[in-house]
Amino acid sequence: MNYDEINVFRQILDGKIAGDIVLTNESAVAINDIMPKAKIHILVIPRGRFVDFFDFHANASSIEKQNFYDLITEVLSMRGLDQAGFKLITRSGSDGGQEVPHFHVHILGGEFVGNLS
Repeated sequence: MNYDEINVFRQILDGKIAGDIVLTNESAVAINDIMPKAKIHILVIPRGRFVDFFDFHANASSIEKQNFYDLITEVLSMRGLDQAGFKLITRSGSDGGQEVPHFHVHILGGEFVGNLS
């Protein structure tokens, strides 16, 4: 899968379409999912152009990686999920069910999410 410059997350990051922003830092943005699968469903999206987990791991700078994971941790704490529990999901490629060619992590919580994928 190649990076698509007009994917929905790129458009949100570039300010071309609105996203329901939860929290940001210099390397990532957290937004509420528009089709939530749980009481809390937040997407954390790096600002860089990374297709999937492997692309992010191989090509993001150490600062981008640290800021990305710090933002996930901040969101978890802010929503009380660090105490209550949560699920993190990312998808890669067609077999993994990836729909948007921009790396992102789903945070699911606020209720029992053990049965969600």
